[in-house]
Formats: sequence, structure tokens, C-alpha cells
Amino acid sequence: MYRFLLTPRWWGINVFVLLAIPFCVFMGSWQLSRFEDRVADHESAREQAATDREQAARPLAELLPVDKKTSGDQTTATGRYGEQLLVPDRELDGERGFYVLTLLRTGDGKALPVVRGWLPGAADRAKAPAPPAGKVTVTGALQASELPGENGVPAKSGLPAGQTGAISAASLVNLVPYDVHDAWVTLNQGDSGMRAVPVSAAPDTGLDLKAFQNLGYTGEWFVFAGFVVFMWFRLFRREAEFVRDAEMGLLPQEAQDPRETPETPDSRGSHEPQEDRRTPAPSDVQA
Repeated sequence: MYRFLLTPRWWGINVFVLLAIPFCVFMGSWQLSRFEDRVADHESAREQAATDREQAARPLAELLPVDKKTSGDQTTATGRYGEQLLVPDRELDGERGFYVLTLLRTGDGKALPVVRGWLPGAADRAKAPAPPAGKVTVTGALQASELPGENGVPAKSGLPAGQTGAISAASLVNLVPYDVHDAWVTLNQGDSGMRAVPVSAAPDTGLDLKAFQNLGYTGEWFVFAGFVVFMWFRLFRREAEFVRDAEMGLLPQEAQDPRETPETPDSRGSHEPQEDRRTPAPSDVQA
């Protein structure tokens, strides 16, 4: 009854199923491992942020370039404040406001972006306190450059002069006449009465949209594997029922193979000349 499984058509179906199911399971497991890695990175980043505040600050040159290990570390730098910019649409404790970002000229040919604090309300240069004059030494948490649209960073463009959407060297180099370090610092204590900006998680360590995308892809791949099994079983059952009905002669006439249809006397006679059995007319008899 199941000899149809040996036909070329079913060989192709079976090979596809045997390859598709392990592939879907592998991809689902890989996406799940990616989600678990992001959860583990998130937990380790939280633990690291708690211990970084207790560590002694190190010179900026020792921590660059910023990576997962150095992000959030305490650093110190000395220089003179230069241009000041505002970073609008930043939330702190559920309230909308803006960062006050000032470039620190460190004397090495590059400037270090320093977030001196946060203020509530719409970004307004009149509200932002002027930076201290003269030579200053800052201490704070080192942060990696931001990417627009990620980790709460707005992707809005076309901002007024004196504002920037993301704190990154790629954005700031177009706003100031000197090179900028590919990192920034948030002060441990807000300057001039402003509130200090909390340390952000290192890139690819938070439970952001990417992490939940990995979790969603995990479910999709396992659903695909189940769908492949379901479709194979449905096709198998349909084929088996067709074969069973054919063996029992339950198929309708149009579904049977014409080559296997037995010939009837009528069907045979349809191809042969038949004798005229009509009753002769009286005119024929008289003739």
C-alpha cells in the first residue's frame, strides 16, 4: 500500500523533509543561543557598571579604543573646554530633556566629548550653563560612540545649529573644526547644578530590539520545522487514502486510469459496423 513512497516524486519530498527539519532546528538553536548571549552580556554589563564606579580612574589613552571591557570604566582627562552643543530628546527618570555636551581640548590634537549634565524641557542654549574657563580636569565614565536609532538614541536629523542627535565622532566631526575622539565621557557629578547622566550599556550588551528579534526568529524557525512535518504527514495521508480507495474501487469513474477500464460490449461495438435492425417499411416489402 505504501509503495508510492518509492516513487521519484516521494523520494524528492522525503529528501527535502530530511534536510529541512535539521536545518530549521539548527537555525532556531543558533538564534536562541544569540539571545542567551545577549542576556548574559546584559547581566555582566550591569555587574560591571556597579564595580566601575569603585575603581580608580585611569588616563584616557589607556582605555582607548572603547570596547565591551572598557565601556563604563572610570577615566580622567585634562584640557580646556571648547564648543558646546545640546543633545535634545533625551529621557531621564521618565522626564524629557536634553544633554549639555562640551568638547574638551586635551592637547593631543583631538577633543573629548564630555556630557556635563542633563536639563529638563526643550533644548535651549539659554538654559545651558557656560563651561568653566581655564584648564580643567574631568572624571567620569567612558562611553562608546552612539548609533542613531539604537539604545534610545533618536534617529531624527535636520536639527538646528548647535545641536546633535547622537554623541559620536562621525556626527561631531562635521560640527567642530577639529578631530574628535571616538568616545565620550559622562561626568560622575553634574556640572553647574545639572543632573548627571547615567552610564549607558556597552554596544550589543543590552536587551534591545535586536535581542528580542533573536528570540522571535527562534520561534519562527521551530514553527517552520513543525510546519514541514505537518505538511509531509498531510501529503502522506492524502496519498495513502487515494491508494486505498483505488484498491477498493471506490474512486469515481473519471478518476480511474482509462487503460485499466474494462471494455463493455457497447464500447467494443462502437468501433464495429452494426447490423441495421430497423423494421422494414411496407414499401420495402412490396418491392
